[in-house]
Amino acid sequence: MLSRVANCVYWLGRYLERSENYSRFIDVNFNLMLDLPPNLKEQWEPLIRATGDYQLYTDQYDNFDRETAIYFLAFDENNPNSLCTSITKARENARIAREHLTKESWEKLNEIYLYVKDGLDNEIWKRDDSAEFFREVKYGIQLLYGIADNSVARTEGWYISHLGQYLERADKTSRILDVKYHILLPSVDEVGSPLDFLHWTALLKSVSGFSTYRRFYGKLDPVRIVELLVLNKYFPRSIFFCLTNAELCLRSLSGTTGKGYSNSAEKKLGALQSKLEYEDVDDVISYGLHEYLDALQIEINQISDAIHDNFFKLNQEFTNQKNIQE
Repeated sequence: MLSRVANCVYWLGRYLERSENYSRFIDVNFNLMLDLPPNLKEQWEPLIRATGDYQLYTDQYDNFDRETAIYFLAFDENNPNSLCTSITKARENARIAREHLTKESWEKLNEIYLYVKDGLDNEIWKRDDSAEFFREVKYGIQLLYGIADNSVARTEGWYISHLGQYLERADKTSRILDVKYHILLPSVDEVGSPLDFLHWTALLKSVSGFSTYRRFYGKLDPVRIVELLVLNKYFPRSIFFCLTNAELCLRSLSGTTGKGYSNSAEKKLGALQSKLEYEDVDDVISYGLHEYLDALQIEINQISDAIHDNFFKLNQEFTNQKNIQE
Protein backbone atom coordinates (compact mmCIF):
# COMPACT_ATOMS: atom_id res chain seq x y z
CA MET A 1 0.00 0.00 0.00
CA LEU A 2 1.29 3.47 -0.90
CA SER A 3 2.24 5.57 2.14
CA ARG A 4 -0.11 8.33 0.96
CA VAL A 5 -3.05 5.92 0.87
CA ALA A 6 -2.02 4.33 4.18
CA ASN A 7 -2.01 7.78 5.78
CA CYS A 8 -5.57 8.37 4.53
CA VAL A 9 -6.76 5.03 5.92
CA TYR A 10 -5.09 5.74 9.28
CA TRP A 11 -6.79 9.13 9.60
CA LEU A 12 -10.07 7.68 8.39
CA GLY A 13 -10.00 5.49 11.50
CA ARG A 14 -9.09 8.39 13.77
CA TYR A 15 -11.66 10.84 12.38
CA LEU A 16 -14.48 8.30 12.57
CA GLU A 17 -13.63 7.51 16.18
CA ARG A 18 -13.39 11.22 16.99
CA SER A 19 -16.81 11.82 15.45
CA GLU A 20 -18.35 8.94 17.37
CA ASN A 21 -16.86 10.22 20.63
CA TYR A 22 -18.13 13.76 20.08
CA SER A 23 -21.64 12.48 19.37
CA ARG A 24 -21.46 10.24 22.42
CA PHE A 25 -20.28 13.02 24.77
CA ILE A 26 -22.96 15.47 23.64
CA ASP A 27 -25.71 12.84 23.92
CA VAL A 28 -24.63 11.86 27.45
CA ASN A 29 -24.49 15.52 28.50
CA PHE A 30 -28.09 15.95 27.38
CA ASN A 31 -29.10 13.04 29.60
CA LEU A 32 -27.11 14.44 32.52
CA MET A 33 -28.95 17.76 32.24
CA LEU A 34 -32.28 16.00 32.80
CA ASP A 35 -31.10 14.62 36.17
CA LEU A 36 -29.31 17.68 37.53
CA PRO A 37 -30.97 19.57 40.41
CA PRO A 38 -32.98 22.57 39.17
CA ASN A 39 -30.65 25.07 40.87
CA LEU A 40 -27.60 23.90 38.89
CA LYS A 41 -26.69 25.29 35.48
CA GLU A 42 -26.02 23.09 32.50
CA GLN A 43 -22.36 22.06 32.44
CA TRP A 44 -20.97 22.42 28.94
CA GLU A 45 -17.58 23.89 29.81
CA PRO A 46 -16.13 20.52 31.00
CA LEU A 47 -17.10 18.99 27.67
CA ILE A 48 -15.17 21.71 25.81
CA ARG A 49 -12.16 21.02 28.02
CA ALA A 50 -12.40 17.28 27.32
CA THR A 51 -11.89 17.86 23.61
CA GLY A 52 -8.65 19.80 24.14
CA ASP A 53 -10.02 22.86 22.30
CA TYR A 54 -10.77 25.04 25.31
CA GLN A 55 -8.42 27.84 24.22
CA LEU A 56 -9.87 27.88 20.71
CA TYR A 57 -13.38 28.13 22.16
CA THR A 58 -12.59 30.98 24.55
CA ASP A 59 -10.85 32.90 21.76
CA GLN A 60 -14.15 32.97 19.85
CA TYR A 61 -16.89 32.87 22.49
CA ASP A 62 -17.37 34.39 25.93
CA ASN A 63 -19.97 32.03 27.43
CA PHE A 64 -20.69 28.31 27.70
CA ASP A 65 -24.40 28.15 26.97
CA ARG A 66 -25.83 25.02 25.36
CA GLU A 67 -26.46 26.45 21.90
CA THR A 68 -22.97 27.92 21.51
CA ALA A 69 -21.22 24.85 22.92
CA ILE A 70 -23.11 22.42 20.66
CA TYR A 71 -22.47 24.57 17.61
CA PHE A 72 -18.74 24.69 18.39
CA LEU A 73 -18.47 20.96 19.10
CA ALA A 74 -20.56 19.81 16.16
CA PHE A 75 -20.69 22.36 13.34
CA ASP A 76 -18.17 25.18 13.74
CA GLU A 77 -15.95 25.28 10.63
CA ASN A 78 -13.29 27.13 12.64
CA ASN A 79 -13.00 24.12 14.94
CA PRO A 80 -10.73 21.57 13.19
CA ASN A 81 -12.04 18.81 15.46
CA SER A 82 -15.79 19.47 15.28
CA LEU A 83 -18.13 16.63 14.42
CA CYS A 84 -18.91 18.08 10.98
CA THR A 85 -15.23 18.72 10.21
CA SER A 86 -14.21 15.23 11.34
CA ILE A 87 -16.92 13.50 9.30
CA THR A 88 -15.99 15.59 6.24
CA LYS A 89 -12.30 14.69 6.64
CA ALA A 90 -13.17 11.02 7.18
CA ARG A 91 -15.19 11.00 3.95
CA GLU A 92 -12.40 12.73 2.02
CA ASN A 93 -9.81 10.24 3.26
CA ALA A 94 -12.18 7.38 2.41
CA ARG A 95 -12.62 8.79 -1.10
CA ILE A 96 -8.86 8.80 -1.67
CA ALA A 97 -8.56 5.23 -0.34
CA ARG A 98 -11.82 4.10 -1.95
CA GLU A 99 -10.39 0.81 -3.27
CA HIS A 100 -9.70 -0.33 0.30
CA LEU A 101 -13.31 0.10 1.42
CA THR A 102 -16.25 -2.16 0.68
CA LYS A 103 -19.23 -0.77 -1.21
CA GLU A 104 -21.38 -1.06 1.93
CA SER A 105 -18.88 0.86 4.10
CA TRP A 106 -18.56 3.66 1.55
CA GLU A 107 -22.33 4.00 1.20
CA LYS A 108 -22.89 4.10 4.98
CA LEU A 109 -20.18 6.73 5.44
CA ASN A 110 -21.79 8.88 2.75
CA GLU A 111 -25.16 8.46 4.45
CA ILE A 112 -23.71 9.71 7.76
CA TYR A 113 -21.98 12.61 5.99
CA LEU A 114 -25.22 13.74 4.34
CA TYR A 115 -27.11 13.40 7.63
CA VAL A 116 -24.59 15.64 9.41
CA LYS A 117 -24.68 18.18 6.57
CA ASP A 118 -28.47 18.19 6.81
CA GLY A 119 -28.16 18.94 10.53
CA LEU A 120 -25.92 21.90 9.68
CA ASP A 121 -28.35 23.24 7.09
CA ASN A 122 -31.29 22.90 9.51
CA GLU A 123 -29.35 24.48 12.41
CA ILE A 124 -30.03 21.50 14.62
CA TRP A 125 -28.11 23.05 17.53
CA LYS A 126 -30.96 25.55 18.02
CA ARG A 127 -33.59 22.86 18.53
CA ASP A 128 -34.65 21.41 21.89
CA ASP A 129 -34.78 17.87 20.49
CA SER A 130 -31.25 17.87 19.05
CA ALA A 131 -30.17 15.00 21.34
CA GLU A 132 -31.79 12.54 18.93
CA PHE A 133 -29.60 13.87 16.10
CA PHE A 134 -26.37 13.05 17.96
CA ARG A 135 -27.70 9.67 19.02
CA GLU A 136 -28.37 8.78 15.39
CA VAL A 137 -24.86 9.89 14.35
CA LYS A 138 -23.37 7.71 17.09
CA TYR A 139 -25.44 4.69 16.06
CA GLY A 140 -24.63 5.32 12.40
CA ILE A 141 -20.88 5.21 13.03
CA GLN A 142 -21.23 2.12 15.22
CA LEU A 143 -23.18 0.45 12.40
CA LEU A 144 -20.38 1.42 10.01
CA TYR A 145 -17.88 -0.25 12.34
CA GLY A 146 -19.99 -3.41 12.32
CA ILE A 147 -20.24 -3.42 8.52
CA ALA A 148 -16.48 -2.99 8.18
CA ASP A 149 -15.65 -5.68 10.75
CA ASN A 150 -17.83 -8.18 8.92
CA SER A 151 -16.88 -7.35 5.35
CA VAL A 152 -13.31 -5.99 5.17
CA ALA A 153 -10.40 -8.39 4.66
CA ARG A 154 -7.75 -8.40 7.40
CA THR A 155 -5.06 -6.86 5.24
CA GLU A 156 -2.86 -3.80 5.71
CA GLY A 157 -5.76 -1.38 5.30
CA TRP A 158 -7.77 -2.98 8.09
CA TYR A 159 -4.86 -2.91 10.52
CA ILE A 160 -3.95 0.70 9.70
CA SER A 161 -7.53 1.89 10.16
CA HIS A 162 -7.88 0.11 13.51
CA LEU A 163 -4.50 1.38 14.65
CA GLY A 164 -5.80 4.93 14.23
CA GLN A 165 -9.13 4.06 15.82
CA TYR A 166 -7.57 2.55 18.97
CA LEU A 167 -5.11 5.41 19.48
CA GLU A 168 -7.89 7.98 19.12
CA ARG A 169 -10.10 6.07 21.56
CA ALA A 170 -7.32 5.81 24.16
CA ASP A 171 -6.72 9.56 23.92
CA LYS A 172 -10.40 10.44 24.31
CA THR A 173 -10.89 8.09 27.28
CA SER A 174 -7.97 9.73 29.07
CA ARG A 175 -9.33 13.21 28.37
CA ILE A 176 -12.87 12.59 29.57
CA LEU A 177 -11.58 10.94 32.77
CA ASP A 178 -9.14 13.78 33.41
CA VAL A 179 -11.86 16.42 33.01
CA LYS A 180 -14.26 14.61 35.37
CA TYR A 181 -11.62 14.31 38.05
CA HIS A 182 -10.54 17.94 37.98
CA ILE A 183 -13.46 19.97 36.63
CA LEU A 184 -16.59 18.10 37.70
CA LEU A 185 -15.26 16.83 41.03
CA PRO A 186 -17.55 18.19 43.74
CA SER A 187 -16.38 19.77 46.95
CA VAL A 188 -15.36 17.44 49.79
CA ASP A 189 -18.83 17.79 51.30
CA GLU A 190 -20.44 16.51 48.09
CA VAL A 191 -18.31 13.40 47.63
CA GLY A 192 -20.66 10.43 47.76
CA SER A 193 -23.70 12.66 47.32
CA PRO A 194 -26.41 12.11 44.66
CA LEU A 195 -24.74 14.83 42.55
CA ASP A 196 -21.41 13.04 42.71
CA PHE A 197 -23.18 9.81 41.76
CA LEU A 198 -24.74 11.54 38.73
CA HIS A 199 -21.38 12.83 37.53
CA TRP A 200 -19.64 9.48 37.76
CA THR A 201 -22.61 7.76 36.15
CA ALA A 202 -22.48 10.24 33.25
CA LEU A 203 -18.76 9.60 32.86
CA LEU A 204 -19.28 5.84 32.62
CA LYS A 205 -22.16 6.27 30.18
CA SER A 206 -20.03 8.55 28.00
CA VAL A 207 -17.79 5.55 27.31
CA SER A 208 -20.64 2.99 27.33
CA GLY A 209 -19.15 1.53 30.49
CA PHE A 210 -21.91 1.87 33.10
CA SER A 211 -23.32 -1.66 32.76
CA THR A 212 -19.85 -3.19 32.52
CA TYR A 213 -18.74 -1.35 35.65
CA ARG A 214 -21.78 -2.53 37.60
CA ARG A 215 -21.08 -6.11 36.53
CA PHE A 216 -17.39 -5.96 37.52
CA TYR A 217 -17.46 -3.80 40.65
CA GLY A 218 -21.03 -3.10 41.79
CA LYS A 219 -21.13 0.05 43.92
CA LEU A 220 -19.74 3.23 42.35
CA ASP A 221 -16.24 4.00 43.59
CA PRO A 222 -14.00 6.59 41.87
CA VAL A 223 -10.88 4.44 42.33
CA ARG A 224 -12.54 1.44 40.71
CA ILE A 225 -13.83 3.65 37.87
CA VAL A 226 -10.25 4.77 37.23
CA GLU A 227 -9.19 1.12 37.24
CA LEU A 228 -11.86 0.22 34.65
CA LEU A 229 -11.08 3.10 32.30
CA VAL A 230 -7.29 2.98 32.54
CA LEU A 231 -6.11 -0.55 33.33
CA ASN A 232 -8.91 -3.05 32.64
CA LYS A 233 -7.84 -5.80 30.23
CA TYR A 234 -11.33 -6.63 28.95
CA PHE A 235 -13.22 -3.35 28.57
CA PRO A 236 -12.94 -2.20 24.90
CA ARG A 237 -12.62 1.48 25.83
CA SER A 238 -10.03 1.21 28.57
CA ILE A 239 -6.72 2.83 27.75
CA PHE A 240 -4.82 -0.43 28.33
CA PHE A 241 -7.17 -2.43 26.06
CA CYS A 242 -6.84 0.17 23.28
CA LEU A 243 -3.05 0.30 23.48
CA THR A 244 -2.80 -3.50 23.55
CA ASN A 245 -4.85 -3.82 20.38
CA ALA A 246 -3.06 -0.87 18.75
CA GLU A 247 0.23 -2.70 19.36
CA LEU A 248 -1.14 -5.87 17.75
CA CYS A 249 -2.18 -3.85 14.69
CA LEU A 250 1.21 -2.14 14.50
CA ARG A 251 3.16 -5.39 14.77
CA SER A 252 0.97 -6.94 12.07
CA LEU A 253 1.81 -4.01 9.79
CA SER A 254 5.53 -4.27 10.52
CA GLY A 255 5.59 -8.06 10.28
CA THR A 256 7.25 -8.26 13.68
CA THR A 257 6.98 -11.64 15.40
CA GLY A 258 8.19 -12.72 18.81
CA LYS A 259 9.71 -10.26 21.24
CA GLY A 260 11.41 -6.94 20.59
CA TYR A 261 10.58 -4.25 18.06
CA SER A 262 11.49 -3.32 14.50
CA ASN A 263 10.91 0.45 14.50
CA SER A 264 10.58 3.43 16.83
CA ALA A 265 6.77 3.38 16.76
CA GLU A 266 6.72 -0.22 18.00
CA LYS A 267 9.27 0.65 20.68
CA LYS A 268 7.25 3.58 22.05
CA LEU A 269 3.90 1.81 21.90
CA GLY A 270 5.26 -1.43 23.35
CA ALA A 271 6.95 0.41 26.21
CA LEU A 272 3.75 2.29 27.12
CA GLN A 273 1.60 -0.85 26.86
CA SER A 274 4.01 -2.81 29.07
CA LYS A 275 4.06 0.00 31.62
CA LEU A 276 0.28 -0.12 32.00
CA GLU A 277 0.24 -3.93 32.05
CA TYR A 278 2.35 -4.08 35.20
CA GLU A 279 0.77 -1.18 37.09
CA ASP A 280 -2.22 -1.25 39.40
CA VAL A 281 -4.67 1.50 40.23
CA ASP A 282 -2.82 2.42 43.43
CA ASP A 283 0.23 3.31 41.32
CA VAL A 284 -1.93 5.61 39.20
CA ILE A 285 -3.55 7.35 42.17
CA SER A 286 -0.30 7.77 44.09
CA TYR A 287 1.39 9.28 41.03
CA GLY A 288 -1.48 11.77 40.70
CA LEU A 289 -4.33 11.05 38.30
CA HIS A 290 -4.08 14.31 36.37
CA GLU A 291 -0.31 14.03 36.03
CA TYR A 292 -0.61 10.39 35.00
CA LEU A 293 -3.23 11.08 32.33
CA ASP A 294 -1.38 14.12 31.05
CA ALA A 295 1.77 12.03 30.61
CA LEU A 296 -0.28 9.36 28.81
CA GLN A 297 -1.69 11.90 26.35
CA ILE A 298 1.81 13.18 25.57
CA GLU A 299 3.09 9.64 24.97
CA ILE A 300 0.12 8.77 22.73
CA ASN A 301 0.88 11.89 20.64
CA GLN A 302 4.52 10.83 20.42
CA ILE A 303 3.46 7.36 19.25
CA SER A 304 1.29 8.94 16.55
CA ASP A 305 4.26 11.05 15.41
CA ALA A 306 6.47 7.94 15.30
CA ILE A 307 3.87 6.09 13.22
CA HIS A 308 3.83 9.00 10.77
CA ASP A 309 7.63 9.03 10.52
CA ASN A 310 7.90 5.27 10.01
CA PHE A 311 4.98 4.59 7.69
CA PHE A 312 3.70 7.76 6.03
CA LYS A 313 6.56 10.22 5.72
CA LEU A 314 8.28 10.24 2.35
CA ASN A 315 11.98 9.52 2.48
CA GLN A 316 13.69 12.91 2.40
CA GLU A 317 16.53 11.68 0.18
CA PHE A 318 14.03 10.26 -2.33
CA THR A 319 12.11 13.54 -2.28
CA ASN A 320 15.27 15.57 -2.94
CA GLN A 321 16.25 13.27 -5.83
CA LYS A 322 12.76 13.56 -7.31
CA ASN A 323 12.96 17.36 -7.10
CA ILE A 324 16.32 17.34 -8.88
CA GLN A 325 14.95 15.10 -11.64
CA GLU A 326 11.95 17.39 -12.13
